[in-house]
Amino acid sequence: MATTPTFTTILLVRHGATATTGSVLPGRARGLHLAENGEAQAEQVAQRLTQLSRAPSALYVSPLERTRETARPIASALGLRAVAEKGLLECDFGDWTGKKLAQLRRKPEWRAVQHSPSTFRFPEGESFSEMQARIWSTLERLAKLHRNKTIVVVSHADPIKAAVTHAQGVPLDLFQRTVISPCSVSAIVLTNAAPVVLCVNNTGSLKELAPS
Repeated sequence: MATTPTFTTILLVRHGATATTGSVLPGRARGLHLAENGEAQAEQVAQRLTQLSRAPSALYVSPLERTRETARPIASALGLRAVAEKGLLECDFGDWTGKKLAQLRRKPEWRAVQHSPSTFRFPEGESFSEMQARIWSTLERLAKLHRNKTIVVVSHADPIKAAVTHAQGVPLDLFQRTVISPCSVSAIVLTNAAPVVLCVNNTGSLKELAPS
């Protein structure tokens, strides 16, 4: 008997900008909130998500403050409750958490982070491979809970990047070539066959977002 196709559209939203975006590796450090421009970005992405022809039926969010604050206007605009999901957390950067990027770029390990991330584990933290497996298994689980629906997931740049490139079949060692901007939307469709990527790093209209 043929299997009935199922399609779950997942809209991956990166949190808005903070005071340290682009200068510090914040990781899972607590107490980091959206900057004023980040709050504006969150309001804007919330309005963009209302343009969808198929309204999302659920909203999931990484437990950190900056993702929760990004999800707040989305929840209001879509009439949804934000549900915290640990599987959407930022990569655990271990001893590198909170360090300035300018300082980290001088480390000899930085080349591995950029050019062979599949070989790298953050000291006392997570490996990129573990992060990718974690985010992907989380998305698969959420897709099964919301078959043939659209859901919004608010997470962080590296997990979103890892999920999108995995869906595209891009090797993990090349995932750093993808950019995920604050409050951008990247959309994937999880099916009971192969995943489909609808858009990556979208910061414009979502009116025409649909599989071809």
